[in-house]
Amino acid sequence: MPVDVSEYSKAAVAFVASRTTLLKNPTEVALINLQCKVPARAARALGKDVVQSYHAAEAAKALNAAAAALKRAGANATTRYVVGTVADDLASIVANDRADLIVMGSHGDTGLKKLLLGSVASTVAVACTKPLLILRGAAIPKRDSLKIGIALDGSPYGIAAARFVAEHRDLFGASPLVTLIHVVPDLTKITVPGWIEREVPTGIKPEQVEAMQKAAFENVFKPAHDLLARAGITATEMRLVGQAPSDAIAAQATKSRLDLLAMGSIGFGASRHTVMGSVATRVASRCRTALLLVREK
Repeated sequence: MPVDVSEYSKAAVAFVASRTTLLKNPTEVALINLQCKVPARAARALGKDVVQSYHAAEAAKALNAAAAALKRAGANATTRYVVGTVADDLASIVANDRADLIVMGSHGDTGLKKLLLGSVASTVAVACTKPLLILRGAAIPKRDSLKIGIALDGSPYGIAAARFVAEHRDLFGASPLVTLIHVVPDLTKITVPGWIEREVPTGIKPEQVEAMQKAAFENVFKPAHDLLARAGITATEMRLVGQAPSDAIAAQATKSRLDLLAMGSIGFGASRHTVMGSVATRVASRCRTALLLVREK
């Protein structure tokens, strides 16, 4: 967990401390704080010992409180700090860490003109190859059993998200409520970029459309149901129809008041705005639900 003294970071620590079912078992939480370098001229004037004492004191403000909260909850929390930059030092540490999961808080601002996950979270997301849980600006639940949505698209990446939930069930509580979400296209309409959506004749009868959509839902949902069932989780389904999957998923996450939305990832690109590709970028820009981003190896 990268931590600082912000309210978002404190909320993320509180979330982990609330994982009662998870913390019944031995759980290791490695806290890391990043300290920005003191300008070279000032560092020379102050001296090495003074600069080191300053960094240690500032890091302790974030690390000590977080460690104490986690230890009270039953976790084994360790602390360390590094002096450097987010892009180089923190990103490198997170990318090479052997953690099962990276957890961090973020301001969660939406809107395409802003970094969708906050500057630090976006940088970590680009570098991170581990499952990444970003607890965003919305109220973070503290109850043990969570209400989770898993977005599926028929690819191995969505199944990877379902697999993570199944294999790490305790993270989500004793009795998590899991909903599988899939969006199929509306075959009665077509959208051409730059044009208004309009009705088009498809030559397909309504009953044929319904049968095709039903088959598509069942083909996508079945592998996820099988994975979750082996972990003792019975999931419900949310069958959505629309031309913009990201909009439908984001709207459903908000409408259903999900505590967490899990999505698979093909990997982050060079741009910090291409988080998980276009669908996840748009989802992140349209809702403030906590996001669990899982890579497929």
